[in-house]
Amino acid sequence: MDNSKTNATRAIAITTVLTLFVTGFEIFMAYTHYKQGMNFIDIASYVTSNRYFYYLILIAANMILLPGAVLLFRENGISLKDEIFEKKTLGKDILTGIIALALSGIAALLQTLVYKGQTDLAFKAGSPSIGITVMGVIALTLVSGIVKEILFRGLAKVFCGPVMGEMCALILFNVMFAMLDWYNFGFSFILGLICIWAYKKTGHLIAPMIAHGGINFIALVYSIVVTG
Repeated sequence: MDNSKTNATRAIAITTVLTLFVTGFEIFMAYTHYKQGMNFIDIASYVTSNRYFYYLILIAANMILLPGAVLLFRENGISLKDEIFEKKTLGKDILTGIIALALSGIAALLQTLVYKGQTDLAFKAGSPSIGITVMGVIALTLVSGIVKEILFRGLAKVFCGPVMGEMCALILFNVMFAMLDWYNFGFSFILGLICIWAYKKTGHLIAPMIAHGGINFIALVYSIVVTG
């Protein structure tokens, strides 16, 4: 096996472990709260019923696997910093990220229509504490917005693209990205496509990081306003 195939295998392994672990945890959380009469949307609402535990698992899983991705870049003499941003194109990259964020916001509005199918058996979140809110910002805006873009976009393009084709690799990893967030009913797949567009448009991860972290932050603020 040549070096490029070895790198691709390692990249796929990192994202697969993350996907299976977090998805398994989410399924466990959802179905341990199952009650007769629930529909699938009701069941999915319980994935984040224990927000503290959910955020903790999300942070831990991503941060444990991040060093493996960083090492992969380093061993191949590729600057992760340069993959994230370059000073000379930073302004344009940020603008593209903001445009991608706006597109993600439109998709998020459409997603809210799905939740109209919830019944009285669905989880009803109360107003979160300051501690839970801070953990949510760390988990969803920083860890998910930054680390998951490195894992699901960066690894796909840089290490799997040369082996299976760039777009094929990005789509494959986007399927895993959507599986990890199965409880939002395909929104993550659409978000991933927008992030792929921003990444390919700019060549830097800063653009999809802005879109991903930004939409998560907006969703977090929205949930606080609604439940508060």
